[in-house]
Amino acid sequence: MDMPSTGYVGRIPVRNLWLLMLYASDLYRELDAASRSIEDNPDDIPDLVAAMLANCVERRLKRNLTPGYRSRDEILSRVRGRIDHLRTESHMLLERGKVACSFDELCADTPRNRSVRAALLMLSRLVGDRELGTRCASLASRLWEAGVTGEPPGKRQLSFETFGRGDIADRQMVSLAKLAYDLALPTEELGSRQLATPDREEHWLRKLFERAVGGFFDCTLDRARWCVTTGDWLQWPVVRKTSRIDEILPAMKTDIILENKIAASRIIIDTKFTEIVQTGWYREESLKSRYLYQMYAYLRSQEKPEDALSASATGVLLHPSVGDDYDEALELQGHVIRFMTVDLTSSARHIRNRLWEVAEAALEWSSTDAVVMTDSRG
Repeated sequence: MDMPSTGYVGRIPVRNLWLLMLYASDLYRELDAASRSIEDNPDDIPDLVAAMLANCVERRLKRNLTPGYRSRDEILSRVRGRIDHLRTESHMLLERGKVACSFDELCADTPRNRSVRAALLMLSRLVGDRELGTRCASLASRLWEAGVTGEPPGKRQLSFETFGRGDIADRQMVSLAKLAYDLALPTEELGSRQLATPDREEHWLRKLFERAVGGFFDCTLDRARWCVTTGDWLQWPVVRKTSRIDEILPAMKTDIILENKIAASRIIIDTKFTEIVQTGWYREESLKSRYLYQMYAYLRSQEKPEDALSASATGVLLHPSVGDDYDEALELQGHVIRFMTVDLTSSARHIRNRLWEVAEAALEWSSTDAVVMTDSRG
């Protein structure tokens, strides 16, 4: 049965973007097999995040929130911290028995706690369960009463959060808050907010697609049989070079590399958030040459005598489908290059199965004996 639509961003239903966010998040790595059934109904993902965040916040409130230092400037009747001599003299504060001070104050109103409070408020309006929404709003009020009253930080500021030995319990709470920020998507429905520009939307969707595919493989492939690497930098096999070539030579960075220990094969996956074909010079549809050249460079430049898998590595260019699905391949100088699409407008089960097919299809060509992959989650 098709799930009800919750709006669109571009051509993609918001519920499927929630699914990609789940795959890309740290939360997906922490879910057990029972909780991962949420994949089959992405509309319930905000409720899952809200319930988990509410549980984390309730635990933290019982043991007190992790405090932090906040810089303050105040006029006091006694010295605290450092004296602001200029302000004290210019306002003649000493004549009134006052002094201007700058000091650090330990409080709960930290960027981390402010982000959690903002996430609870967003989820209270987003979840389908009314009781759960009320619970989130109540916890946001409790945080306010505990002194968390400042404006929520930006996502960039939140990305610099670090966790020490004493506040490691906050890690999951902050991860859930970050995911909640993403779930509060603007849609194309009447009256809702829009993303700032089409360029920003495309860049955000491209990075999300890349992280989601990598996160899916990292969490679901059997570690006894597979090795998953994401965001790996490749080196050009340079023999000689001029003094300034390193300043202008483009870098090579792969999205995902899968290595199957049983089949002794390597698969390099490069995700693209564009149509897989374009109008050619003499035909209506043609593969994009620059992507083919890019994958060819990835494969051939990494061939090394001491690396047995490098001579027969498979390349997969993975695109979202726009209208038609593609699954085509060729073998070129010992390397298979496969061109595949995944329909992000289809059901969650279809998306998951299609991602499994990416690894299966690559193995069919990269190994003499085709290896059938089974779901490690049973």
